[in-house]
Amino acid sequence: MKKLVTWALAVTVLVAGLFLLITQVFAVQLGQRGFQRAVKAQLETDNMAALGPGLHVVTVGTGAPLPDPARAGPMTAIVAGGRLFVVDAGSGSVRNLGRFGLPVGRVEAVFLTHFHSDHIDGLGELMLMRWANGGHDAPLPVLGPPGTSRVVDGFNTAYALDATYRVAHHGEAVVPRSGFGGEASVFEMPETGAEQIVYDREGVRVVMFPVSHDPVYPAVGYRFEHAGRSAVISGDTTYNEGLVRAARGADLLVHEALNADMVGEVETQAEANGRARAAKIMRDIPDYHTTPVEAARAAREAGAGMLVLSHLVPALPDRRLVPYFLDGVKKEWNGPVVVAEDGDVFSLPSETEDIKRSDLR
Repeated sequence: MKKLVTWALAVTVLVAGLFLLITQVFAVQLGQRGFQRAVKAQLETDNMAALGPGLHVVTVGTGAPLPDPARAGPMTAIVAGGRLFVVDAGSGSVRNLGRFGLPVGRVEAVFLTHFHSDHIDGLGELMLMRWANGGHDAPLPVLGPPGTSRVVDGFNTAYALDATYRVAHHGEAVVPRSGFGGEASVFEMPETGAEQIVYDREGVRVVMFPVSHDPVYPAVGYRFEHAGRSAVISGDTTYNEGLVRAARGADLLVHEALNADMVGEVETQAEANGRARAAKIMRDIPDYHTTPVEAARAAREAGAGMLVLSHLVPALPDRRLVPYFLDGVKKEWNGPVVVAEDGDVFSLPSETEDIKRSDLR
């Protein structure tokens, strides 16, 4: 009897071991095939081509300095006539470009709105990734107000050692030394606060306009025009008439938004938990940003076709918070309002078609 039990246990252990081995082999094969499919899909994806003609705006990063696991730092991409431009380069936004099938190697130029860290802390990565992925033999053009040269020079210096490693490892044919880094193109701020054209090539026109983000100066926004359509990117600003003028008749207004009541609650809770420094920061920030209601007012006064809220403060980790964030907006303007997420696409394919919203997530 004991021999029978021993034999049965041995068989059971053997069968269990064989089952475990087969399961592990199968799991490895399953993982390998899944990985192959994922790599193939990633490398075959070119959403710029899929977007087609017209003007397209992608909210690549919709977050702000406050932690938000679902949102990268500020970046708005503009695809116009098959050409790719970006406004600002916040942390994590460059990786989102690849995630959303927008080839970083095809970025033609960057437009900076101002020099707060959350708008530029991904710039070095963008310059490096654009160079490595595109094989460019000239640096990335970075357009912005006075101060842009200082920022670009700083990133060039910070990444200079890394550039030597890349050239040594991959060779000049893959990463031409002359294409490393960024090259600043600085426009002057008009004394009168007037708009000025800062880019006008191959059917794409970009108009810069000053905004109010005191004590931050200079601070600007941009209006992109292509094929009879237009999109305005506010940058960080309070409500101001200059932005309303610049956005007059725009199809799309992408505007920053801070809900002062929600930020006030963060301040209250920080104070109650002995975090005086955080409470002071929360108390300070509303006076140089725009509330959703004020952004709606700007959209109404400008006659914009759609309002897209981005650079969201505070973080909105749960969509159920959106109605609270938008409280009062419809009383100010009854037009379409979208609280953007990373990967949202707003397509303006022709002068006669409505804006189409989709996503690249």
